[in-house]
Amino acid sequence: MPLLSRPNAFRIGGSFITGALLCLVPGSATYGQETPLSEAMTPALLPDSDYAYADLVDLALPAEVVVRAQVRKAVRLKPEEAPGLAAGRARFYIEARTTALLIGPDLGESIKFLADVPLDARGKAAKLTKTEVLVLARTVPDRPGELQLVARDAMLAATGAREATLRSILTETTRPEAPPAITALREALHVSGNLAGEGETQLFLATATGAPVSISVLRRPDQPVSWGVSFTEIVDSSAHPPLPATLAWYRLACGLPQRLPERANISDTLADRRIAAEDYAKVLADLGPCERKRGAL
Repeated sequence: MPLLSRPNAFRIGGSFITGALLCLVPGSATYGQETPLSEAMTPALLPDSDYAYADLVDLALPAEVVVRAQVRKAVRLKPEEAPGLAAGRARFYIEARTTALLIGPDLGESIKFLADVPLDARGKAAKLTKTEVLVLARTVPDRPGELQLVARDAMLAATGAREATLRSILTETTRPEAPPAITALREALHVSGNLAGEGETQLFLATATGAPVSISVLRRPDQPVSWGVSFTEIVDSSAHPPLPATLAWYRLACGLPQRLPERANISDTLADRRIAAEDYAKVLADLGPCERKRGAL
């Protein structure tokens, strides 16, 4: 059915918008071999003041469609047309021209969607018309060109670094062997070796797909503590930590609990349980924090 003839469509600034288009998705939060661990994100997002790497993964994971587009029309909705709008933001009806499809089905040249954008101290939004944006969304069934953002702020200003980072994230997340989401730390077991200061801690993780993930932490006399992660059924003591700004890093840094659950520590002795907790803390320290910069919407 054409957009203009739909019974649930109404006019905004000379255009029609459907009820389905008005349904914004609430803001999102959240195994392979060597590839996911060894390909670092390029370029890194250190200069980005608005989005950390984890922010972009949060948005990319639920997205069916990621496009770069140029805004052709932006109409600010009235307050009564924008239920659930967060303070300091305005909701816009956007029509844009697709300039690059990063992932998803062919959408044609034109797309339309709703997006919430920040306001300045005067309550004004930045000019959107003719700007290049990155859109992370889902398609609307039986409505070609209509998109539903995966989060209310999932229209991002397009920069070369941000687009390159998204492309790299999408490359990793669409691989069959992509590291799965961590849902729990099932067991932690430290076993001391024959020599003083020798031992190994093994951490077994539960995942959303049921795929095995394990971390091995090695202690050797007169050597620094080392560890690695394995995304296979083999507990690999020669594995390495994931590189920063990779999907494997994201899964661990953003999915592991901040401390070792007592119930998961099944080491035999009190001393072994203490070492297992220390080794787990070492893993978290090496991973670093799962930094996010997006505000909750």
